Amino acid sequence: MPTGLEVPALPVMIPLGVGLMIAAAVVLRRRGEWARGRFVALSLAGWYAVAVLGATMLPMRLSWGAGAGEPELFRILLIPFVTMQPSDFVLNVGMTLPLAAALHVVFGVRDRKRVVLTGFLLSLVIETTQLMMLLLHGSRWPDTNDLIANTLGAWLGWLAFQRLLTIPAVRRAAEPRQAEPAVRS
Repeated sequence: MPTGLEVPALPVMIPLGVGLMIAAAVVLRRRGEWARGRFVALSLAGWYAVAVLGATMLPMRLSWGAGAGEPELFRILLIPFVTMQPSDFVLNVGMTLPLAAALHVVFGVRDRKRVVLTGFLLSLVIETTQLMMLLLHGSRWPDTNDLIANTLGAWLGWLAFQRLLTIPAVRRAAEPRQAEPAVRS
């Protein structure tokens, strides 16, 4: 009988998202950079990261040992576009559209090349992790179409975010503000 592990999505995602919000608040206060808008921006970026984790890795089902069978290596999709599901491609593009905004707000990344490279590397890490999971009889598998779609989404997200930054209210919200004085209790 195979040994297995199942990791459900919500019991991982909700505490992780709340934990990232708490971490953002603590870091901003310790640095003396507390500002409500900055906290909201960091919290949204954290929940975006949690959503990407949930969409690409969870729920996670792994099995190993006697009776687990051979890994389903036929699920590795190396040739782009041949086996592409258009709806999956669109979803993968959409998943990385917010990446440029998150990188801009959290890390100050403004350069198109860095955003696209980050999108590519993020996708490569996801697909490599899914490959490792597949070798443990996981329920996810790597796909070159996802790598292409995620990179395209990062580039399109950068273009859209640059357009949004021409709106003064969006530009003000995206740029770091002067910190509000920390409230001591």
